[in-house]
Amino acid sequence: MNTPGLILASQSPRRKDLLATLGISFEIVASGVEEVVHSDDGPRGLVLENAHRKAADIARSFPDCWVLGSDTVVALGDRTLGKPKSLGEAASMLGALQGQVHEVFTGICLLRNDEKEHWAEVTRVGFRRLSPDQIANYLEQIDPLDKAGAYAIQEGGERIVSCVEGSLSNVVGLPLDSLEPVLERLGIK
Repeated sequence: MNTPGLILASQSPRRKDLLATLGISFEIVASGVEEVVHSDDGPRGLVLENAHRKAADIARSFPDCWVLGSDTVVALGDRTLGKPKSLGEAASMLGALQGQVHEVFTGICLLRNDEKEHWAEVTRVGFRRLSPDQIANYLEQIDPLDKAGAYAIQEGGERIVSCVEGSLSNVVGLPLDSLEPVLERLGIK
């Protein structure tokens, strides 16, 4: 078997699709590591820790390959919103986000042997004011249970989002604007 140049340690179809737009060759080996849900270092520390844990889990089996781990959370003030566990929790999350500006943090960790590149990207997202009926209708259109903050900006996001400041791909799950130059510098083509 040929050794891949890059392994994506994620089963997220959105991350797979985003990474594929860069035209680089990669394989997917999903990490089974359990995500940490709280960090004393806030949302930035949380996503960096989870991204590192995912990359390290897979890098043990592929020491000569670059392994890309990533994690995304939504932060509304001091509250961190991960993936909802139920539709009720998803509706509650969207209710809290409606009419507010929040931040989307994505942590990136690239590991190979003793080499490590890591950073966190943050994007500010404003939500429209939403009625309970609008929230219920939106949740009928998407599957919110595998999405941080219970929404997908790429799936009907125009109905709920009023503005985006920063990387749109970061909100989807992978900050391509900051990732692509790092991959090029590391020789990943």
